[in-house]
Amino acid sequence: MKMIRQKFGLIIIIVLLFFEPGKTQNIIIPMDLNQTDHLKAYGVAYWTLEQGVDIEWLLNYRGGSFLAPASSPLERLCRLRGISYEIASASQTAAIIGEIERENMERILLEKAPEIAVYVPPNNQPWDDAVTLVLEYAEIPYDKVYDEEVLSGKLHQYDWVHLHHEDFTGQYGKFYAVYRGAKWYIDQQALHEEIAHSLGYSTVQEEKKAVARAIKEYVGRGGFLFAMCSATDSYDVALSAEGVDIAAAVFDGTPFDPDCQKKLDFSKTFVFENFTLITDPLVYEFSDIDTTPKTGRSPRGDMLDYFTLFEFSAKYDPVPTMLTQCHTSVVKGFMGQTTAYRKHLIKKEIVIMGEVEGTDEVKYLHGDYEKGTFTFYGGHDPEDYRHQVGDPPTQLELYPNSPGYRLILNNVLFPAARKKEQKT
Repeated sequence: MKMIRQKFGLIIIIVLLFFEPGKTQNIIIPMDLNQTDHLKAYGVAYWTLEQGVDIEWLLNYRGGSFLAPASSPLERLCRLRGISYEIASASQTAAIIGEIERENMERILLEKAPEIAVYVPPNNQPWDDAVTLVLEYAEIPYDKVYDEEVLSGKLHQYDWVHLHHEDFTGQYGKFYAVYRGAKWYIDQQALHEEIAHSLGYSTVQEEKKAVARAIKEYVGRGGFLFAMCSATDSYDVALSAEGVDIAAAVFDGTPFDPDCQKKLDFSKTFVFENFTLITDPLVYEFSDIDTTPKTGRSPRGDMLDYFTLFEFSAKYDPVPTMLTQCHTSVVKGFMGQTTAYRKHLIKKEIVIMGEVEGTDEVKYLHGDYEKGTFTFYGGHDPEDYRHQVGDPPTQLELYPNSPGYRLILNNVLFPAARKKEQKT
């Protein structure tokens, strides 16, 4: 009798599993123009992964929509965060999958919420980091790390690392000409010197270059690096100048090597080659990589400044396809200390994902290094065209559908992805 009861109980469990109401339904989070809050939608996708539930990223389907098993908690969260969602039956889901298989679309399985770190100095900076702003708006958790953590190897605890408004050349952002008398600049220099000395380096230049090399090792071992603004070109300049003094005496007390340009090693960089250093401390540039006009304003003007995203084959080039998912292919431009990159200085193996058509300006690019990957994105804040030192942070509640910010969040989810195995 006991065995009969056990068998009967097992049958009941099987029946409930297969016939539970809603069990065969899915939730679609559309990412086309029907979405009320694109940015928070990424946070809901991340939350779903945190619950141990796999979801699918439907590349090129309605702007890169998400597909997840239907559940009451997920529906409640979507309603709570003001995110548009739809319920799809088994037959509707099958029709969507059929469309994806026929068109330039692909199903990408997201399996694990990536551990995220943002490289942030310990002191308050007179500017804001667009990535931390959007992570907090989307409610995606992250840790802050800086030089001590990087040099001690703690970076390898994370799947994804972000660099933003940073200077890896040890020249304090080349702000000397305008801000050398400002309290924040003086405090920043003193703090960086203190950090460098505490870590055993005689100059900030040497210490920052060591940090750049440690980050490169992190990527080589399989890490995902996402960099914006001055953390892109200053990073490659630092890698190329290992063992070469490129900083003027006003930065470290010693003159730069007059032969520094000839001693650069472009084989050590991720992206850029054959660039020319700008060693004058009164010029607000590290090299000729950046396309920011010296006047500090775009010759096109705010209302005419746009860049275009490339279209890739979702089935054969899923990585750049993931990174360019958006509800528009033309994105409003934005400036920064490093606004965009000169195409002729980019290595041939780098994948260009966004550029200003008809110019030499590349805005968005991606590449591989050994086991890891990196993405560079020019500009400082996608919704603040010309962000100045001391400006207040962008209120993302006013820009919930920002295409420029969507590109950042594509990169956040990227480490969670692998191509969906097709059933035969």
